[in-house]
Amino acid sequence: MADHYDVLGVSRDASPEDIKKAYRRLARELHPDVNPDETAQEKFKLVTHAYEVLSDPVQRQQYDLGPQAGFGGGGGFSDFGDIFSTFFGGGQQRGPRSRMERGQDALLRVEVELAEVIFGVHKDIEIDTAVVCETCEGSCCQPGTSLATCDICGGSGTIQRAVRSLLGNVMTSNPCGSCRGFGTTIPAPCSSCQGQGRVRATRSIPLDIPAGVDTGVRLHMTQAGEAGQAGGVNGDLYFEIKVKNDEIFSRDNDDLLCTLEIQMTDAILGTKVTVPALDGDVTVDIKPGTQGSEVVTVKDRGITRLRGNGRGDLKVGIHIVTPTKLSGKEKDLIESFAKGRKQPAPQLAHFQQGMFSKLRDRFFNV
Repeated sequence: MADHYDVLGVSRDASPEDIKKAYRRLARELHPDVNPDETAQEKFKLVTHAYEVLSDPVQRQQYDLGPQAGFGGGGGFSDFGDIFSTFFGGGQQRGPRSRMERGQDALLRVEVELAEVIFGVHKDIEIDTAVVCETCEGSCCQPGTSLATCDICGGSGTIQRAVRSLLGNVMTSNPCGSCRGFGTTIPAPCSSCQGQGRVRATRSIPLDIPAGVDTGVRLHMTQAGEAGQAGGVNGDLYFEIKVKNDEIFSRDNDDLLCTLEIQMTDAILGTKVTVPALDGDVTVDIKPGTQGSEVVTVKDRGITRLRGNGRGDLKVGIHIVTPTKLSGKEKDLIESFAKGRKQPAPQLAHFQQGMFSKLRDRFFNV
């Protein structure tokens, strides 16, 4: 094997900067894009390998030690490879690494309306991601060409050298600098993907969001993510759900909450009112004598349960609107009504924690 220093044309005490300058000069002269001659290409491979070794301080030190014979110059084992072959039936030799790599996973956030959560919704999500190159179909090679076995490592992906140690001659194995450990090279890289086997593109992902999801729920789609390099399998997609706040309705697990404002007369006499809910109109029955902060429950008009059957309820908190401006006639009627009833004086009542507090918290964004 040619001496690396001779290949680069530098002395054995050359500085790292001198080695780098020599490599750049020779690379400009011998690179296949500049010099298509086969002899120049062979020299370029030797120059590249020499630079890989000499530019690494550890590898250069090992190379400078040079090959030595046996344990203490005697017979027996010439290197660790022989030891493993004798006792374990084979040496520790790494094979070439695969060009194919699994694509990365991706996490996307999807916003949905509260109304869409009731029954679930289908959405087509546009994402910018890596897809398999249509030109080379993931092979990385220009159509009509294929990968070539590396001439430097013979397809093994590694370069082995004998290095002197205190125990004698040790065989080291390092990734091949010419093929980067793949064992193959790409003589004619695909012009569309530059030899990556994938390109960036926008594609549409159909997503079925189930009923009952809430903020923070993640949906997992296997192998729907980024295409892997050189034809590797796709990564996974994770969709994190964010349910938008609604101006009228809020959520309590599978129940929907809202507030209905009624007049004082409606609370006294009772009434039925039809109001628009998230999934169509709903009739709320106000009983005579309804008190403020009472809750009227409309069964099965809430959110479909995510893991179960049926739906939650629609809970309507009653808010009685007290008139602030009365005509003279209205005031007389109210006063007459009050005088005709024997009513107790205002007094403190037991504190009640419940639906009203939840509605109040929603109003104040607590």
